[in-house]
Amino acid sequence: MTPKERMAIPPQAMPEQDAQVRAHNMDEVALGYTAEMAKTEASRCLQCPTKPCRQGCPVAIDIPGFLAAAADGDFAKALRIIRETSLLPAVCGRVCPQEKQCQKFCTMGKALKDVDKAVAIGRVERFCADLARENGTEEPVTCAPKTGKKVAVIGSGPASITCAADCAKAGHDVTLFEAFHKCGGVLVYGIPEFRLPKSIVRHEVEGLKKLGVRIETNYCVGRTRKVADLMRKDGFDAVFVGTGAGLPKFMNIEGENLNGVFSANEYLTRANLMKAYLEGEADTPFWHGRRVAVLGGGNVAMDASRMALRLGAEKVYLVYRRSLEEMPARKEEVHHAKEEGVDFHLLENAKRILGDDKGFVRGLECLKYELGEPDASGRRSPVPIPGSEFTLDVDTVVVAVGNASNPLIPATTEGLEVNRRGNIVVDPETNMTSIPGVFAGGDIVLGAATVILAMGEGRRAAAGINAYLKKEPTSDEEP
Repeated sequence: MTPKERMAIPPQAMPEQDAQVRAHNMDEVALGYTAEMAKTEASRCLQCPTKPCRQGCPVAIDIPGFLAAAADGDFAKALRIIRETSLLPAVCGRVCPQEKQCQKFCTMGKALKDVDKAVAIGRVERFCADLARENGTEEPVTCAPKTGKKVAVIGSGPASITCAADCAKAGHDVTLFEAFHKCGGVLVYGIPEFRLPKSIVRHEVEGLKKLGVRIETNYCVGRTRKVADLMRKDGFDAVFVGTGAGLPKFMNIEGENLNGVFSANEYLTRANLMKAYLEGEADTPFWHGRRVAVLGGGNVAMDASRMALRLGAEKVYLVYRRSLEEMPARKEEVHHAKEEGVDFHLLENAKRILGDDKGFVRGLECLKYELGEPDASGRRSPVPIPGSEFTLDVDTVVVAVGNASNPLIPATTEGLEVNRRGNIVVDPETNMTSIPGVFAGGDIVLGAATVILAMGEGRRAAAGINAYLKKEPTSDEEP
């Protein structure tokens, strides 16, 4: 097929649930490609010899290679190519911002002057992974002979899953410690079921077990056991810290302590991890807001506002102090939220939360903004308009303005260097921390980032661990 013929192939739209139906259920919104759609979309790839799409992939997947295989209908080969560098294709194909990563550099998108018309790399990736999982045709992974080395992995998000798998494949005995009762980190407590079905995460965790990784849940390193104890008392030769960015930020405005105010972390954890939407069956009590305001403009804000609809809210406001152009959330998530009925209040911000005489939220006082000069990030700075106050009638406020790194490990690990934001400082080549044998990666190092960026961190840390352990004696050998 010539490049001209490939460019004439129309992009394959993703089949989706009807917006008015899906806003009231927890089923996945995007229904996935058919085999024919996946082949057709993959055939749009121009097979550029320079592979510019790989520039935006944190784990450097051979994107043209897997797309060529998918275009031929050899989805097993396509998945094999993806899995050479990516452990979680079914996850990344759903939640990674391809339009800001691999698809941003796609020659097709540039030729058509629209990144939305780039080859839908993530959607084809998702299809290949889903097909193998559903048909039970995933190829087994082989591990190297046992090395006698022990590796502790703290946390079970995408960075930790990737690190644990790579260390296990290298022949080390790996134990993964998770503070919650379920594995998956942000994949289970942060991302809603309607974007990432939890059955997929469970499947990936089972894959770790098949590699021989031992999993300890309800085990909070820093409280149950310190990092130093894992190495000095439990005989671990190396430790990976992947505890994420789970410390919610607030706005420090009047009324944030009222009943009915939640961090997005708590709101989504109760809904996602503890199934608050299952009335009468949930593992947690849940606040059923009638009129909900969500503060923020990122993916977490979109998740919280869309979740509020599914939990029965009559009205959901998304309050964001910049315009749509500056909004950091994925275009797809913004589009879905609007379709489902979320009311966007742009160039507005919360000034204070109003309460009644019993300490419950009764309203949100907001201030209107206009855009000024660009800030350090390149986005135009929001400037308040004096005297523009107005009140939204709400009984619930969800604060989704970002997260800081989890502080527990740094606070309980002597000698562990962190930066001014509380992120663990690591060697950029190996991801080793200031403590020999202790490595870190993912959001605890980067701050809140994407799934595949975290995976790249986990992969680099695993390579660092493997190199480090080749130089170290086993825990029961004499140095």
